[in-house]
Amino acid sequence: MNIVACVKQVPDTEAQIKVKPDGSGIEEGGIKWVMNTYDEFGVEEALRLKEKNGGEVTIVTVGPARAMETIRTALAMGADKGIHICDPAFDGADAYATASALAAAIKGIPHDIIFCGQRAIDDDSGQVGAVLAELLGIPQVTVITKLEFAGGAIKAIRPIEGAQLLIECPLPCLVTAQKGLNEPRYASLPGIMKAKKKPVDVKDAAALGVTVTANAKVA
Repeated sequence: MNIVACVKQVPDTEAQIKVKPDGSGIEEGGIKWVMNTYDEFGVEEALRLKEKNGGEVTIVTVGPARAMETIRTALAMGADKGIHICDPAFDGADAYATASALAAAIKGIPHDIIFCGQRAIDDDSGQVGAVLAELLGIPQVTVITKLEFAGGAIKAIRPIEGAQLLIECPLPCLVTAQKGLNEPRYASLPGIMKAKKKPVDVKDAAALGVTVTANAKVA
């Protein structure tokens, strides 16, 4: 299977966040950056799917140079390779611009199933996964807490108020991961050492064929 997991680097939830005096963003000095919690569930499920069915897991992120650390974390957990979309043009990108960049990168690689976190803990928008699926023209199953794969399709559980939905969806598809889907593993020391040698392809907007206008909007 060709499995993709999209991740985002976010400030640690215990970090003291200070807004820049001009209101243009946050002061990044001294902040600890980590993988988005919900993306961890997606990476873990991607790895479990690979372990059961074979294939490889590709990690994709949009972010500045420091976001490479988050890719390496996922590689240390057991993913095989990464794509780092790194371009100052994407600084402050909205959900559509971020999803467009991810879509441009993912279109160029085989993908049977794509994992995203159901939302990011910093902006809390929960839009990127849904927009990405639409841009790729594939079905999506969001906010899942259980996943099974068989016969070229997935069966997923999606909690709703007072009940659960059992949804069957053919591949290729995109799912967004919720707390309860699994318990993400910790990277082992051998995994951390191996991650340093795993390939990561760094791409900018030009390499992706994406035009970014002012305020990180995709034209």
